[in-house]
Amino acid sequence: MRRTDPESHGPVRFGPPVPDDGLPVLPELTAVLAAAASRADAEPVGGGPALLDAARGFGERRGLPAGRTAVAPGAPALLVALTAAIGGDVLVPRPCAAWWAPYARLLGRPAFHVPTPAESGGVPDPYALLETVRRVRDEGGDPRLLVLSVADDPTATVAPPELLHETLEAATGEGLHLVSDETWRDTLHDPHGTVLLSPAEMLPDRVTVVTDLAGALLPPGWPVAVARFPAGAGGAALHARALDVLTALDARVPGPVAAAAAYALSEPEPVTARVAATVRLHARVAAAAHRAVVAAGALARPPSCGRHLYLDLSPLAPALTARGIGDAQELEDFLTARLGMPAPGGHRFGDGLEVPRVRLCTAPLLGDTAEQRAQALHAPAPLELPQVRAALAHLTSVFDDLS
Repeated sequence: MRRTDPESHGPVRFGPPVPDDGLPVLPELTAVLAAAASRADAEPVGGGPALLDAARGFGERRGLPAGRTAVAPGAPALLVALTAAIGGDVLVPRPCAAWWAPYARLLGRPAFHVPTPAESGGVPDPYALLETVRRVRDEGGDPRLLVLSVADDPTATVAPPELLHETLEAATGEGLHLVSDETWRDTLHDPHGTVLLSPAEMLPDRVTVVTDLAGALLPPGWPVAVARFPAGAGGAALHARALDVLTALDARVPGPVAAAAAYALSEPEPVTARVAATVRLHARVAAAAHRAVVAAGALARPPSCGRHLYLDLSPLAPALTARGIGDAQELEDFLTARLGMPAPGGHRFGDGLEVPRVRLCTAPLLGDTAEQRAQALHAPAPLELPQVRAALAHLTSVFDDLS
């Protein structure tokens, strides 16, 4: 990540990537990809029969309503297609995933940020949503699409069902279509104690579910994402329009990657075991990192999903000022240098530049080499490993210095 250079660039933000798990690729996935390496073709636009069958089964096992399915090389391509197909202005939570708003701007559509409540991110406060829609329309805008995420990047929180229900009622009353980004739904730190409800279960005729397999199933370098459209005539029409956009983009999944994706989506035992082990590892490390930064005086919701946490360093403002840190970009630069790991500022996720917030990922805390990270995955007590203990101690030291 780097600053925008106003002398040679337009108003571009160099957004941080999706939080990686930092682990070696599952050998069974590598074997499937290697076996398909001689396949020179790409999937048809939207996905071929085998890949679509696997994607449909994946959604059915999660209780998602039946509807048409499309596959693309990553969630960004799907969001571009959906934004173009639906038209109008876009509403997103504040904060939100770094890649949501830029795609609306790329299409010349305004993206309006709606505040989230104190207890969780990813889902807008229902009253703030209504007020934002009213204001946008009063100013001549045409809000049509709300993008949200029950299991959220960047805040690593899971929105409670009662909040989701109120927000969906507000969105339905205003005639909005919803895109539910469910990339992180399979990374719940406490899957038996956390209730995750998909918006598609509440509003099956108004919600398109998008899942990027980089969340739990595939490495980010093998980009594949699935969109599950509403059933009925409206969903079929949206599916057709989205395929038109994907065709114009030539957004097709390469054949070998499609084979690996179909294998992962079918969820054989090696895949489910790896997902469970990865989630347990990152949950432990995230909890330890959360304890360290909160003890130093930072504010952060306890992480409930994913491989990241979102920090607000406002209580440490005097120490930040003493170090010449006046905004989120300067905080990003300072922490990235001191921690030796990416620490993207909250301005990349829609928060104000003046608010000292950052997202930290847990993958860099697992070790510096592939061997060390693999050791962490299989260790019964990963927090006791020397490399993890040293990384957490360094994190603690940096934040203690700020306090």
